[in-house]
Parts: sequence; structure tokens; C-alpha cells
Amino acid sequence: MITVYGIPNCDTVKKARAWLTAQGVDHTFHDFKKLGVPVAELDQWLAALGWEAVLNRKGTTWRQLDEATKAGVTDAASTRALLLQHASAIKRPVVRWTDGSLSVGFDGGAWQQRV
Repeated sequence: MITVYGIPNCDTVKKARAWLTAQGVDHTFHDFKKLGVPVAELDQWLAALGWEAVLNRKGTTWRQLDEATKAGVTDAASTRALLLQHASAIKRPVVRWTDGSLSVGFDGGAWQQRV
């Protein structure tokens, strides 16, 4: 089963979920707001994708952080600590595919190759 991680009001998450549904692909949704960030999964995302790919530096949450906090995010450990406090700073969606691989963000063309 494909698992999509994110927040329900995120436009990119909405597009990704709608795309999967339109393709007839069964998937589950893990809502960070209701269920929190799964710590073990976050650790796997950081290891597999790299902290720079998982951290959303373009979003509102990042922009609202004070400069000292932003400057302190320099590696996987500091990113992990930030993302556990601010789930909305995770780039979305994070997807665990049926083969166990991971992706971040939505790209319909690339996803077409996976389903």
C-alpha cells in the first residue's frame, strides 16, 4: 500500500492525492496535524532522501522562523529536531511506495513510472 504523508490543506498534497485517486491507485494518508510526525519514518526519510530534500525552506513555516533558528539548521540532526517541532516545515508530500522506496514532492510524470 502506498502511504502519503502530509497535511490535508496543502495544495501539493491535495494534487498528489487527487492524482493517485484519478489513476485508481489505492493509498492511505497520514495526516501530520492529527497523527503527528512518525519519528521512525522521519529518520528513514532523512537517511534515504537527505535532510535538504525533506526540509521545506520555501514554505510559510520556514519563513516565519526566527533567523537564529534557521541558522541552527545545518545537518540531519538539527533538521530532525526542527521537523519534530514544526511538522509543516516538512516538504510535502512524502510518499512511501509499495516497493518501500521514498519520494518527496509531487511530479505526475515521475509518479506515472511508479504506478
